[in-house]
Amino acid sequence: MHDVRELIESGPEAARRLARRGYSLDLDALRAAQQRRLSALEAVNGLRAELKKASRGPHRTGEPQPAGTGEDPHEHNRRLRERVQAAEAEGREADRELERLLLTVPNLPSDDLPDGFSEKEAVEVRRVGPLRGSDPGLGRHHADLGEHLGVLDLAAAGKLSGARFSVSRGPGALLERALASFLLDLHTREHGYTEYAVPHLVSRETMTGTGQLPKFEEDLFATSVGGREMFLIPTAEVPLTNLVAREVLDERRLPLALTARTPCYRAEAGSYGRDTRGILRLHQFEKVELVRICRAEDAAEQLELMLGHVEECMKRLELSYRVVLLPAGDIGFSARKTYDVEVWLPGSDSYREISSVSDCGTFQGRRAAIRYRAGGARRVASTLNGSGLPIGRTVAALLEQGQQPDGSVVLPEALAVYTGFRRLLPGGGTE
Repeated sequence: MHDVRELIESGPEAARRLARRGYSLDLDALRAAQQRRLSALEAVNGLRAELKKASRGPHRTGEPQPAGTGEDPHEHNRRLRERVQAAEAEGREADRELERLLLTVPNLPSDDLPDGFSEKEAVEVRRVGPLRGSDPGLGRHHADLGEHLGVLDLAAAGKLSGARFSVSRGPGALLERALASFLLDLHTREHGYTEYAVPHLVSRETMTGTGQLPKFEEDLFATSVGGREMFLIPTAEVPLTNLVAREVLDERRLPLALTARTPCYRAEAGSYGRDTRGILRLHQFEKVELVRICRAEDAAEQLELMLGHVEECMKRLELSYRVVLLPAGDIGFSARKTYDVEVWLPGSDSYREISSVSDCGTFQGRRAAIRYRAGGARRVASTLNGSGLPIGRTVAALLEQGQQPDGSVVLPEALAVYTGFRRLLPGGGTE
């Protein structure tokens, strides 16, 4: 969320930057809402001062009784209190109206982003690794490989839950567990993140703090727990970031580096017909998430650091990938700058996003009231997040890039200590 004063003061400049992401900023509506709020605050303060003065009475102020009013002092004070209460109610409504407007305004994109509104305008930063799995006779899709190897049972998933769910079995289930353990170990032991186990159901306030609400409500799964409205998390970014919501942190504690492995639940509204085969776009999937919370002036450096952590995952897993800088019109609602790490998938002859690493600036910090104490001042903290990595998409990439002419799949050495095998064999075998 934005500071309304900064948004109004920057005026045309803020409108220009938001237009780059396809958002039309209604400055007149913001100014009107802010003026209503200020007027209500002025009225409340004036009436409170008048009530305080009247409550002291003429015998305490030394002032004469008002002549000719014909109104009992107690009745006069009662009416003043009613006017104060009415002004306070008007102020609360003005605050709510302004907040409703501000909650719909996305973050300002960084000026160093390219123009554009889709992945076609993304700028490639670098490519790493050969196009593995693309030799003649290979290039099979991970859904076919998974069925052939006996590690994926998509028919069973359809029977249980319908489309966009998956079932892994035997070595496939073990591979998912091993991958999550490897990623968490890498991030906690080498990259300095603290691991958390967090709730998978959170409140509306928590979802609002990171920007999922109100804009993306149709993409969320909502439920009720004991009569309370709750939401299934779409990513661990939500609970991890909100762990320090409404707190004032010690500057010396920053940056915070947090990680968690959780299921992620997404309705994927508007995406039907895309990626219908396999495990690339599911309603439920697991992911290891990375979150960093830092001083505003350190955010750019922290973004590059987090990107390096994600790339290290890819290198240890021997996966070929590329890094792209997303255009201003294709970044997430809360982000001001995003790198996508795209893994090579020979089954679709394309690079596909496996991790988005985003700098949100102070946008989420202001929404969730995350601040830190620097000297004698309190400042809004910056937040960053990235996938490090999603389990399903990483498994898909391991299957496709590791496929061999004999139908087996060779896995990276880094996972051997976690799985106990290096190769998946047709029919469910390993070696």
